[in-house]
Amino acid sequence: MYLQRTIKREIRCHSVGLHSGRKVNMTLKPADADEGIVFVRKDLSGDNKVKADIRNVSDTTLATTLGLNGARVATVEHLLSAFRGVGVDNATVEIDSFEVPIMDGSALPFVNLLKACGTKVQNRGRRFLVIKKEVAVSDGDAEARFVPSPDFRITYRIGYDHPLISDHTYHMVFSHVAYEEDICAARTFGFLRDVEYLQAKGLALGGSLNNAVVLDDEKIINKEGLRFPDEFVKHKVLDAIGDLFLLGMPIVGHFIGNKSGHRLNNALLRKLIDSRDAWKIISHFERDNRINDVEGSSFHNIPPLSNLA
Repeated sequence: MYLQRTIKREIRCHSVGLHSGRKVNMTLKPADADEGIVFVRKDLSGDNKVKADIRNVSDTTLATTLGLNGARVATVEHLLSAFRGVGVDNATVEIDSFEVPIMDGSALPFVNLLKACGTKVQNRGRRFLVIKKEVAVSDGDAEARFVPSPDFRITYRIGYDHPLISDHTYHMVFSHVAYEEDICAARTFGFLRDVEYLQAKGLALGGSLNNAVVLDDEKIINKEGLRFPDEFVKHKVLDAIGDLFLLGMPIVGHFIGNKSGHRLNNALLRKLIDSRDAWKIISHFERDNRINDVEGSSFHNIPPLSNLA
């Protein structure tokens, strides 16, 4: 767990984009240590690379979108969640559209891809961000916060004005096994009235019962029903794991979300970075088996939250 990993070989997949409805081809490739996750827009010339980094988040409406030098990549959270869930630190993601393919609306197809190509250990230690003090953000009755913990754990509560998801809470201590067994297959969800509205606005054109759980005012429309009784809140955990991986390293701390979403998750990361006394970065050096504090210089000069679209 202390050494970085990448994938062993490249692997391809395709699906539609959630918002465009157009076919998207994606290729995952190995990357060097310390490269992180880098998206490459193959349909663009010139500046076409965008690193998965909190500094590059350009929008959090309906999904997490990255942008840099005019290139943008939308709906990155499910793929990033899969990378974190399987334990891949470095990879190149080539796509020929502005959004990551939606697949079945969960992270399971991405996990299966990563397991199919395999991972390999790299001769470079991982860095971990350790939460030292509580940091919180809120918006109305929604809240997201970090508190110290000896490991990475998540507690998430959702509450909607709907009889099936009025109040669900889920707690997990993160492990790769727990992620694969309990989280990665949870699909995104939405309300029929919202889907109809979005599609009338030219959004969610790729959304269907094949890649989302859809609810009307009383019930689930999907004939196959749910994969888990608590699939809704588990998908929010899946999203949060992807959003938090934009720090570029694993977190040692407890994330607590109450009706939080992409925007609030992102706001929490930015406030955390600005709270210099609330965290430290450690690195494991295999050669002498010590845990060492390292300089958190990669978090300097983060743009203020007001720059976020």
